[in-house]
Amino acid sequence: MLSGAWKHFRTITYHKYLVMKGCFAVGLYRQGLTHDLSKYSPAEFWVGARYFQGNRSPNNAEREEKGYSSAWLHHKGRNRHHYEYWIDYSTENVPGGMAPVEMPPRFVAEMLMDRIAASRVYRGSSYTDRDPLNYLLSAKEPPIMHEKTRQLLLKLLTMLAEEGEEKTFSYVRTQLLGKKR
Repeated sequence: MLSGAWKHFRTITYHKYLVMKGCFAVGLYRQGLTHDLSKYSPAEFWVGARYFQGNRSPNNAEREEKGYSSAWLHHKGRNRHHYEYWIDYSTENVPGGMAPVEMPPRFVAEMLMDRIAASRVYRGSSYTDRDPLNYLLSAKEPPIMHEKTRQLLLKLLTMLAEEGEEKTFSYVRTQLLGKKR
């Protein structure tokens, strides 16, 4: 377990570093510093260490064994860059009574950085700027995400895949977030 704990610590810290770099590049300094701090909490860290594999999220392994991931349930409720955080009871008559809420642009931008970093960590030297888009498109079912959030995320991931990181980050910084160059 100690070996898994060290490897998990290195993986989440590298992921956090990559997200921080991306967030800083678009002017999201606080989000860059505070991204995924809950991964270091006992509720998430020890589960991640136990199920660590190195090539995918340990939450998937926990989910396969238990039918759910306690670490993920803890994580998504504390991190606003996950679209799952933005699901609430609906005042409309919708199936299941739950509906997605549109995410503020700064959290969509952090979600973009999160997806890029996760792809870089798990794909390693095979990473391309198309990987985060491919991951979204490979989902068996479309995620329960507000349509405007989905459209924005798809636009950003497509821009990344077709035009690269520099142009995408510039767009996020100046157009999406309205920050100066």
